[in-house]
Amino acid sequence: MSNKAPKPEDQRERIPFYMLLPNLATISGMCLGITAIRYAIEERFEIAVTLILISGVFDGLDGLLARRLNAASDFGAELDSLSDFLCFGVAPGLIVYEFFLRGQTGISWIFVLVYITAACLRLARFNVTREKKTGDGKSFTGVPAPAGAMLGLLPLFLTMSDLIDLRENPILVAIWLGIVGFLMISQIKTFSPKSIRVPRKLVSIAMFGVVICIGLFIAQLWRLMVVIDVIYLASVLWSVIKSKGRVLS
Repeated sequence: MSNKAPKPEDQRERIPFYMLLPNLATISGMCLGITAIRYAIEERFEIAVTLILISGVFDGLDGLLARRLNAASDFGAELDSLSDFLCFGVAPGLIVYEFFLRGQTGISWIFVLVYITAACLRLARFNVTREKKTGDGKSFTGVPAPAGAMLGLLPLFLTMSDLIDLRENPILVAIWLGIVGFLMISQIKTFSPKSIRVPRKLVSIAMFGVVICIGLFIAQLWRLMVVIDVIYLASVLWSVIKSKGRVLS
């Protein structure tokens, strides 16, 4: 029986399984995004949009795992960006197109292309600048891709919650996609979850708030998403006001 110790090169070739968890979370989210496109083509839009929302959870989870497990890597960062482009750029654009814009004029498709291209540019800019320590780390430059997807899907949230049926006004939906694309590539300082600090005396209240949100997620998902989008839009508007209207410089 051999008692030889593993060679150093063999040890380097073996990666602990937990180091793979961030990338597995990224790939899981990407699969959800691809499947959302499939359900959109099949006109099962509620499932498609729900899958995009769940992929957003995985997008937050992979970064958290990478930081907590000290498993961040250049490969993981690039994989995450590619997944984000699919899940929060391509998939939402196609879902909106299939729900509102199919059969409309070619101009509507141009706005879909603008949105998807803006998501790509937003992620490319993030990749280039992520190594640079710019800003205070408590805000994003421009609307991040996941938030852009939620804003892009706002017309669906409004329609599926029976608040406003925008299927009669597809051109407004197309223009909205273009506006969201502009917000993603803008220089507006937008809200980052990293900036949230909960006072100790309010921790219990925050927990109850999470419970309420979970209940609304189950019972009134689309209306909850409308409320979240409106609150986020208000924060973006406030950032524009603070920047005195400078959104491209």
